[in-house]
Amino acid sequence: MKRLYPDQPVVGVGAVIVRNESIILIKRANEPSKGKWTIPGGLVELAESPETAVIREAKEETGLEVYNPTLVDVVSNVDFDAAGKVKYHYVIIDYLVHVKSGNAVCSSDAAELRWVPFSEVESYNLTASFRLFFRKNREKLAKVNSYV
Repeated sequence: MKRLYPDQPVVGVGAVIVRNESIILIKRANEPSKGKWTIPGGLVELAESPETAVIREAKEETGLEVYNPTLVDVVSNVDFDAAGKVKYHYVIIDYLVHVKSGNAVCSSDAAELRWVPFSEVESYNLTASFRLFFRKNREKLAKVNSYV
């Protein structure tokens, strides 16, 4: 399935990893939204469940072993080109995941990784879909600590 100018929406997952009212954010190294901040994640592969995908993506992008993905929200991200044609369309399933082991490190898919206090998140240059997700779910996330 092609990402650029797709024929249908592309399904992705996001890993919500929190600790003491901070969240792991990555700065995107690639399009779409290159240079913007969001949570770790990626595409669901053929024959892979979204839960398995979010565990795999969290490991690939942060080096963390995670478990127990719990659905938090589903968001849609549609980007149009100058002619009004759909350039990207993602449906992103966001899961709170719990950390089993590891130290958070930036992978090659990301330009940077940071623990960001909830109070500072909206000062970052966020992807539109993550900004919407965070505004909608901030209070719920503040009540959890997924990092062991």
